[in-house]
Amino acid sequence: MIVTGASRGIGAAIARRLAAAEFDVVVNYCSRAEDADAVVKSILEAGGRAVAIQADVGKRADLVRLWDEAETATFTPGRSESATPPSAEKVPIYALVQNAGLGMPGLVSLKDHTAELVDRLTDVNLKGVLYGLQLAAERLVDGGRIVNIGSTAVATRLTGYGIYSATKAAVESLTHIAAKELGARKIAVNCVAPGPITTELFFAGKSPEVVARMAAATPQGRLGEPEEVAGIVAFLCGEECGWVSGQVIRVNGGIA
Repeated sequence: MIVTGASRGIGAAIARRLAAAEFDVVVNYCSRAEDADAVVKSILEAGGRAVAIQADVGKRADLVRLWDEAETATFTPGRSESATPPSAEKVPIYALVQNAGLGMPGLVSLKDHTAELVDRLTDVNLKGVLYGLQLAAERLVDGGRIVNIGSTAVATRLTGYGIYSATKAAVESLTHIAAKELGARKIAVNCVAPGPITTELFFAGKSPEVVARMAAATPQGRLGEPEEVAGIVAFLCGEECGWVSGQVIRVNGGIA
């Protein structure tokens, strides 16, 4: 099983939860090698199996290499380059959780969106998910699972989240289409769309006042926790969820 963007936050919580469910987990990361190693170490210490593999999901060549290394991985401590020699035989990949993504550098009005911001968020949040679905269509086992991580920002339509919300709306659309295209192979494809969650990505660029205001705006008057998202993802990856496909599940405490 591959979890992209799993070195911290929601991705790390998902990796730990899936490992606890006895899945072999590939902890993908882009640049935070030490954080990814820490996630792998925590999984191993808890009796699970995991390996960390670097790849920038915004680059298709990196994603191809990620799948290549995942299919031949030996699940030992540390990053793939420091692991023991890979297996000669391919390991079937049962599930893909596409969590890697970039957020906004604070609240940015549409008129202030730079070409660099638009390109980078599109590369990672949109193209990365599309490329992942393409590879999964080729290489995921029949009866497998795909969970794309979207965002409740699509439903709340908050100002300052323009291109971010647009890329996550595209993720929802791709989820619906992939569920139909891959249904004949009994691959279930779903999207989990978190609301405000206590992660570094959420806090980036926000003042304490903005964070407090967004927490107070939820029906429960609080922010969600990464583990609350991870539990839903683990459920969707389970054997009992084969008939749940093409759905967007908003994990947001009722805010939208």
